Amino acid sequence: MSSTTPPPATAAIRRYRPTDHDAVYDICVRTADAGGDARGRYASDDLMPDLFAGPYLHLQPDLAFVLTDADRVVGYVVGTADTSAFVRAYRREWIPRLADRYPEATRPPRTPDEEMIALHHHPERLLLPELAGYPAHLHIDLLPEHQRRGHGRRLLETFASATARAGAPALHVGMVTANAAARRFYAALGFHVIPVPDPGPLTYLGRATG
Repeated sequence: MSSTTPPPATAAIRRYRPTDHDAVYDICVRTADAGGDARGRYASDDLMPDLFAGPYLHLQPDLAFVLTDADRVVGYVVGTADTSAFVRAYRREWIPRLADRYPEATRPPRTPDEEMIALHHHPERLLLPELAGYPAHLHIDLLPEHQRRGHGRRLLETFASATARAGAPALHVGMVTANAAARRFYAALGFHVIPVPDPGPLTYLGRATG
């Protein structure tokens, strides 16, 4: 996702619009398997977007931006300037909104779908003390054919500037450790590792918003 060729003149970044919803969901699932295509991996292709894109589009649309190429949405960045406030809103609004789709389990998760749904019902997992100094966080995805063209850098800097204006001094990402391309991308943009005890499959990275 690093810049190797100049962005085409047709590519542009703009704020998210409600009509972009389905395109964002499609991009999310196509890049949700450590950067690879997760379509067919879960019972519903909406599961990953419902966790990692939809709540931001619903709760923080002012911090959602899309990359378009010839008016087609080919990438996006979503997130929040205040993770603590986002977690409270997620529990208050997003979990009830999807209650019929993802009822809370009465037993420990046994399948990949159940593991993801368990994450949905525990947004407080985002509140790690080591991340308190990096109150903003984000998710960024681009279709493969639009990676390595500088678009990711532009999207991330657009988001960072917006969160800085919202008062966040720093931001973080929780990336799947196995996604080596994402690690290189974030390193090139000045992110450093935030040590977190027992981070599971994730590596946490942070940097200033300015």
